[in-house]
Amino acid sequence: MKDIQSQHDHRRINIKKVGVKNISYPITVLSKSKQEQKTVATVNMYVNLPHHFKGTHMSRFIEILNRIHGRIDLKGFRVILEEMKEKLQAEASHMEIEFPYFLYNKKGTGSSAGIREYKCKMHGSLHNKDDLSLEVLVPIAPPVPSRANKGLPRSLGHWGIADVTLRFHNFIWLEDLIQMVEEVTSHDLLWPEKNSSGPDTSLSVEKITKSLGEKLAAHPHIRWFSVTVENLAEGYSTFATLEWP
Repeated sequence: MKDIQSQHDHRRINIKKVGVKNISYPITVLSKSKQEQKTVATVNMYVNLPHHFKGTHMSRFIEILNRIHGRIDLKGFRVILEEMKEKLQAEASHMEIEFPYFLYNKKGTGSSAGIREYKCKMHGSLHNKDDLSLEVLVPIAPPVPSRANKGLPRSLGHWGIADVTLRFHNFIWLEDLIQMVEEVTSHDLLWPEKNSSGPDTSLSVEKITKSLGEKLAAHPHIRWFSVTVENLAEGYSTFATLEWP
């Protein structure tokens, strides 16, 4: 029986991308403290095929993924991309891994204390050279400023989200990135002057976005980033976004 999939395609019709998506897969993520955190990721794997290649076996994607046994780091990410490109005879290979990451918030009080979830995504591509980006969604729950003789600050609760995506010269730990964002978003940047009748959320998201941009641009290991800050107001949302450089 002829292997139809391995035969050359003389019609010169290029399939842009082919692959598998929404794979639910257990992974182990390394933390800065050299501990391991086990979580479940959603994985997308796909390649760009040249016009002369007839097809591919989709099971090969899962076989390649299984070889790293769910351990995710920069080295493992590149190994998977290289194998996908080589084994599937592809012009370029791509992989996206989206997963929840959990950290204990020691500094929080009341409802803000305890375990906090951060949604993370790593996207890698390998063509002539590799390209890797890291995205983290950080919940924003800034405190209401304390008033004179009226007790301690209280949290506003889930005020919004800071969506940060970056490319780096040298790897940055998730904990360090989250800490940088929370150093900006965990205090009362969003509040107006004392005589104002109430907070202006459009000015708030702009101010937080600019402050995050300044913080990230000053980090020597970051070569590119985008930031979107969104306030989850009732009935609508306000947002601001920037990209650097």
